[in-house]
Amino acid sequence: MSYLKRNKRRLSPIALCALLGFAGLAPKASAADQAASNDAPEPPFNGERFDNTRPKHDWSLIVGAGAAYQPKYEGSDKFEVSPIPFVVFTYGDWLEINPGGVSVTAYKANGFSVSGNVGYETGRKQDDGDRLRGLGDIDFAATVGAKLAYEWGPVELYASVDQTINGSESLIGKFGVEYSAPVTERLLIGAKAEATIANDKHMQAYFGINAAQAARSGLPEYKAEAGLKRIDVSASATYALSEHWLVRGEAGVGVLTGDAADSPIVEKKVQPSVSAFVGYKF
Repeated sequence: MSYLKRNKRRLSPIALCALLGFAGLAPKASAADQAASNDAPEPPFNGERFDNTRPKHDWSLIVGAGAAYQPKYEGSDKFEVSPIPFVVFTYGDWLEINPGGVSVTAYKANGFSVSGNVGYETGRKQDDGDRLRGLGDIDFAATVGAKLAYEWGPVELYASVDQTINGSESLIGKFGVEYSAPVTERLLIGAKAEATIANDKHMQAYFGINAAQAARSGLPEYKAEAGLKRIDVSASATYALSEHWLVRGEAGVGVLTGDAADSPIVEKKVQPSVSAFVGYKF
């Protein structure tokens, strides 16, 4: 499924309203043009521009902007609005470049697909929250991974694994199911449920506290081991304002589990988020 059918980056409703106001600005037509437009019928909406199963070209490009309203760090009870630039480029059925990285589909037949990807892990700063002070920063790092998926009509079942190079040296596995289908020629809705499993290095980097960190932060020592880290559910809607302009909104909630949920740095196990963006499709 395309990037627009997945949860990636998010926008706040306030930012969305501002962007929609900007998108609606256009030069005023002359009186003669207005009269001509009254006489001529409006051309029908071309819904195929937003149908990824029937592209008009071998490539597709969406450029936009948005923002996410989400916890300041995983486990925080405080929220922040983060502006997000948005670019999605696809070529054929095998290449996609999106805000999360680059994905290449090596095999696709009979609903099955196998893809590889290169992305990044943003890391974490110790000044992101009071409970993180003294724990040190987790560096930004590249990731490499693979994904196996099966599409059955509007439903996709998938499993993926990603390895962080340097940084936290995390190994992350994700298993999920996603539904995406058009309601009208302009409106696409989606829903997703996903479980995330992490190795010892990831869990200790993001949720553990060693002796030195305990001495600096005042928090007790804590060893976080590999296992199920969190479960996420989300719902989204994408609406085509015209043949070129589209808007997307998403709301989701994640629940930390196991050693992640019990960590002293976690202030709140339930992690809600909302997002929206506006984009232009070429």
